[in-house]
Amino acid sequence: MEGSKPALDAHHRSAIGIFDSGVGGLSVLREIAGRMPCEDLVYLADEAHVPYGSRRLGEIRAFSRAITSFLIEQGARLVVVACNTASAAALQRLREWFDIPIVGMEPAVKPAAERTRSRHVGVIATQATFQGELFSRLLERFAHGTVVHTQVCPGLVERVEAGQLDDPQTEALLRACLQPLLTMGVDSLVLGCTHYPFLLPTILRVVGPGVEVIDPAPAVARQTQRVLEATGRRCQEGKGSVTYFTTGSRSDFELKLGRLVSVPGAVRAAAWKARRLLAVVDPDEGPK
Repeated sequence: MEGSKPALDAHHRSAIGIFDSGVGGLSVLREIAGRMPCEDLVYLADEAHVPYGSRRLGEIRAFSRAITSFLIEQGARLVVVACNTASAAALQRLREWFDIPIVGMEPAVKPAAERTRSRHVGVIATQATFQGELFSRLLERFAHGTVVHTQVCPGLVERVEAGQLDDPQTEALLRACLQPLLTMGVDSLVLGCTHYPFLLPTILRVVGPGVEVIDPAPAVARQTQRVLEATGRRCQEGKGSVTYFTTGSRSDFELKLGRLVSVPGAVRAAAWKARRLLAVVDPDEGPK
């Protein structure tokens, strides 16, 4: 109901929830798992609706709200919005709607502006990310004296989702996307979509050694750790488990998972039902 904040009994707050429209958020999960190996992680890939970048902001907010509710039902005591588009569209609303910490993504304009020598910074992201208030506030706060050039890169998310990370067509898309930024003299490039770190080898080849490429995922993992420590919710011992959910094909997701990250975990199905997200019970798993 509008205005209410679903809360979770403290005894059941046992996991970090992470979500993205697809596999891009795995770049964030990888950093969180490496930094906090004793934490249980629950990841949701909304592959039924990928990509989010071309969708309306209201639609993205509705997806994000339902996914956050789902992750809380799965035991999340903190949720990481591992999607720049969803963060731009819904982060502030999620913090109003839910009574748990919400960590979001933001393009790393601040470190890029601090490190640039040419005073020209490039940011590649989706159109929805650039349209959100979050990006405008970042420019107001951190871009003083620096020209920030933005570039939408159509098709890149789909290439990552298809596992086509290092083939000629992907490189051609990247060159078409990045060349205008290089022409403008950028020497700092911000990856404003969590899918893009999986293209890093090709991106580095295209931009050359004179451009620093900034992936925000490590900073998000550090912020997640800080929030857990500040709220007294961080796990201190043991080895955590990882559970993955996808609203797409489970077998396809398993293949992508094996190619992209080395963080093992069970893969389960989830499905949209009347604007709600529900876990699909696998007959092979037995009764719950």
